[in-house]
Amino acid sequence: MKSDKIKKGVERAGARSLLYATGISKDDMAKPFIAVATSRTDIIPGHIHMDRLERFIERGIAMAGGIPFFFGVPGICDGIAMGHSGMKYSLASRELIADMVETIVKAHCFDGLVCLTNCDKITPGMLMATGRLNIPSIFVTAGPMMSGNYKGRRLSLVKDTFEAVGRFKKGEISQEELNTFEMCACPGAGACQGLYTANSMACITEALGMSVPGCATAMAVSAKKDRIAQESGEKIVNLVRRNILPRTIMRKEAFENAIKVDMALGGSTNTVLHLLAIAKEFEVPLSIDAFDSISRQTPHITNILPSGEHFMEDLEYAGGIPAIMKRMKNMLNDVMTCSSKTISQIANDAQVLDEDVIRDIKNPYHPEGGIAILKGNLAPEGSVIKQTAVSKVMMQFTGHARVFDSEELCMQAIMAGKVKKGDCLVIRYEGPKGGPGMREMLSPTAAIVGMGLADSVALITDGRFSGGTQGPCLGHISPEAQVGGLIAIVEDGDEIVLDISKRKIELRVSDAEISSRFAKWHAPEIKEKEGYLARYAKFVSSASEGAILKV
Repeated sequence: MKSDKIKKGVERAGARSLLYATGISKDDMAKPFIAVATSRTDIIPGHIHMDRLERFIERGIAMAGGIPFFFGVPGICDGIAMGHSGMKYSLASRELIADMVETIVKAHCFDGLVCLTNCDKITPGMLMATGRLNIPSIFVTAGPMMSGNYKGRRLSLVKDTFEAVGRFKKGEISQEELNTFEMCACPGAGACQGLYTANSMACITEALGMSVPGCATAMAVSAKKDRIAQESGEKIVNLVRRNILPRTIMRKEAFENAIKVDMALGGSTNTVLHLLAIAKEFEVPLSIDAFDSISRQTPHITNILPSGEHFMEDLEYAGGIPAIMKRMKNMLNDVMTCSSKTISQIANDAQVLDEDVIRDIKNPYHPEGGIAILKGNLAPEGSVIKQTAVSKVMMQFTGHARVFDSEELCMQAIMAGKVKKGDCLVIRYEGPKGGPGMREMLSPTAAIVGMGLADSVALITDGRFSGGTQGPCLGHISPEAQVGGLIAIVEDGDEIVLDISKRKIELRVSDAEISSRFAKWHAPEIKEKEGYLARYAKFVSSASEGAILKV
């Protein structure tokens, strides 16, 4: 066992003495040492219940003959960090989390790893770490939140708070109604109720084979989630004894499965960033173009928020990710998972319990998958849009640019009623380097929807979007403005063309005018001069490469 490095030999007397100080026995020294990385915190609803799940993981490890050791990793709630400078730290925290898990596990020579996670950047950060460590690992995603309820109507965070701000500004709802929605939309523990980034990554983790069947959609407050936590604790000890490694599970074929499941679900656009970054750590070749090619061949068979009206609890009651795999069995690679079952075995054992929530692939909600990659002179390296959350009338759009050099300036214009039909809002200098940190733009996109402008106004940015964003919102424009991407020289009134079906984004300005503008342009100074974000800005790569840190 790897832990023998700290347990065996005369020269390890000091290490053993320190281990005995933790309360373990001599007999325990012969057992596998299992690290449990937990993101439990009081500030994130998706994590406040993890102390209970920790108990069940601990129970499972002990029952199987392992010794659990818990350590904490940080977490950021994107919903709370949204709309201000705190969001700069969200994507950047992914790299910190990967580094922390790698550091603690390697320093203490653990034999196996359980990752207890849920929200947006924590799950991909932990997955990245497992690629570096390549020791037996398993994931427990802590589960979705139940829907809220008001007067018999189900509520969700994005539609009934973020988008409600726009409806309030438009005069459609009162201050009292807005206050009521705030109180009722999020009834308790769990990741926000739709296929936003947290739940999208949970589904991807299960599709990658790194969590047990049913884990992704098992509700946060359910006894089923407790049982899954215990089962995962038991399984990690078995994985250690059999030496089944993450790189054995997460091969190229597993990444292809994950993208297919993501496209069928209509998951968050952030999954593009994260899967590119995770694949890099696993040394699996993956490009942004793979998402588009797979999306073109994968029908969208669910209709979950923000793309439709169903909630994560509906997906759970319909059979969860195993039922999705059953529908897609002939499209998926039959590879092994951490559960000891193959993908086909999981699919065969599954049942589809609601024919509307999980449709047959011959009767999809949309013929193509959730995400499209658009290219053109504005984004030669690519840009990302959730096409299943765009109305038919906005699949092709020509508008005139309204340019803003920050999210705040754009939000001010929206709330002041200065955005009109036919505008194409351009938010720049919000990319990985320019932000720095590539902030999510849920506040402006939700306000546009709430004000009834989603079928007449588009938004493009070198930043990114929440998984809750809907409408013709195109992010991850690469190259970004800070490094001289074409978005840097767009001016108010310029004509911009979006054609999602043809995967095109174009700035209709002559080559001569573009050259003239670039002759006068110079990159602004990086906004952050010290601290972590300054270091992050120095080393971060393009969004088209996953916004990874290059050393």
